[in-house]
Amino acid sequence: MARLAGRLPQFLRRADPAVVTAFACIVVLLFLGSLYSRSFLSPEYLLQQLKVASFLGVIATGMMLVILLGQIDLSVPWTVTAGAMMGCAAAAYGPLGVVLAIPFGVLCGMLAGLVNGVGVAYLRIPSMIVTLATNAVAQGLMVVYTGGFSPQDSATAAMRYIATGSTLPGLPNAVVIWALIGAAMVFVLTRTAFGRSVYGIGNRERAAYLSGVDTRRVVLIAFVASGGLAAFGGVLLAGYASKAAQSMGDAYLLPSIAAVVLGGTSILGGRGSYLGTVAGVILITLLQSILSVMQIQEAGRQIIYGVVIVAMLLLYGRAPASR
Repeated sequence: MARLAGRLPQFLRRADPAVVTAFACIVVLLFLGSLYSRSFLSPEYLLQQLKVASFLGVIATGMMLVILLGQIDLSVPWTVTAGAMMGCAAAAYGPLGVVLAIPFGVLCGMLAGLVNGVGVAYLRIPSMIVTLATNAVAQGLMVVYTGGFSPQDSATAAMRYIATGSTLPGLPNAVVIWALIGAAMVFVLTRTAFGRSVYGIGNRERAAYLSGVDTRRVVLIAFVASGGLAAFGGVLLAGYASKAAQSMGDAYLLPSIAAVVLGGTSILGGRGSYLGTVAGVILITLLQSILSVMQIQEAGRQIIYGVVIVAMLLLYGRAPASR
């Protein structure tokens, strides 16, 4: 057995079991999906699923950054919605508004992240509390803005193009954007002092502080990035649907957390890779697709997401406890 193990490729021996498990589950889901529909494995269908996954992927990128710190961002639902609504709303203010629609939507999300970051990093409020409060405030502001009715503003041509267009032949722009954001996140986490600080704080914040890390600044930046990415995800969704909608971000809270945890990122922080998050996003998207084919209602899907998160917590969440 020792000789056999020694012959295994080095990358397999170093692979995170959680990431390997996630990709194995993807293969299983593809097989199960092909049993329900022959077109499930067609290149066109898989590319469509990858485009749908890119929206969740952008949102989950920010969620992963926060979870690596050992925190949580529960303001995602209405940060996504606010980014979409405000991006569409800006388009109603002439040519300049059309140009600034996407940046304005992202800026609104960053503002929500700033509130979260200040509350967690400087006021020492538990992230679960402050982000839930921010989500409630954002919901209230959007309801006041729309009067409780469906928003009337439409997405700009640029928003629709980045969400549904294709600059590279055969490759949706949304997938390219997710790939670029993912590459940037991998670089930040593996090649910068900020990334090392994120892992250090997630492992033990006190030790990171004593080693000279400005822990409050790192936490603040992480929450701002999470808010900005959530809002950008909302902008993409608005472009995909041609307009924003009330509560359009509600369906992305549990999946974004599940995708990160399924990919092996510890909910207690300090451990995880972006490749795992990519696997988790694809896994969740395929699971959604199969549940849709099986005509399982939304309530049933939410139950499944909750069960998945609890199961992954039992598998991975206890690992850092011995530190």
